[in-house]
Amino acid sequence: MPFLTAETTDERDSLATFAQQQLDQIATTLVGLDRGQLASQPSASGMSLGALARHSLFVAERAAQEFAAAPEAAPVPERTAEQYQSGGTIAPDALREDDTAESLAEQLHRVAEELAAAIRGVDPETRGPVPGQPWFEGRETWSMRWYALHQIEEQARHAGHADILRESIDGKGAYELNALAAGETWPPAGW
Repeated sequence: MPFLTAETTDERDSLATFAQQQLDQIATTLVGLDRGQLASQPSASGMSLGALARHSLFVAERAAQEFAAAPEAAPVPERTAEQYQSGGTIAPDALREDDTAESLAEQLHRVAEELAAAIRGVDPETRGPVPGQPWFEGRETWSMRWYALHQIEEQARHAGHADILRESIDGKGAYELNALAAGETWPPAGW
């Protein structure tokens, strides 16, 4: 069952591998969901797994671009104000009409690989410009090491949210979902 993060070789590989693992775990929480479950808001937070997946994609896609452009600023992506609002705030309308659990999981795995490659491709000592969002107030630059750790922190927080949302929908937890995503039976022999 592919639950633990893979072994790593050095600092860059560790940062990249752990960032990728968190996004892959968010994708795993989507296994087997139908559209209604993907859009459901089973907790007091008002979050749905579909909107949370869209938010994680929003954050990770931008981060991959920023790592790849460092030490320069990444080009600003073409998004409407509505896309920034819904994707950036985990709003219910972040879920798109054509989103399915499978399509979102596929996109999460793809962007996880892109983010990992971008982290592996930059010197952790490189300093890059801080985006202009108000929650980053007071900083003008940061090291790519700090930014990679921030990405791990951000996506790990959302992987925890996703676990709780999924368990609230149908009681399936991370171990079971990882086994199912790998095509294994649940529970494994001896459990």
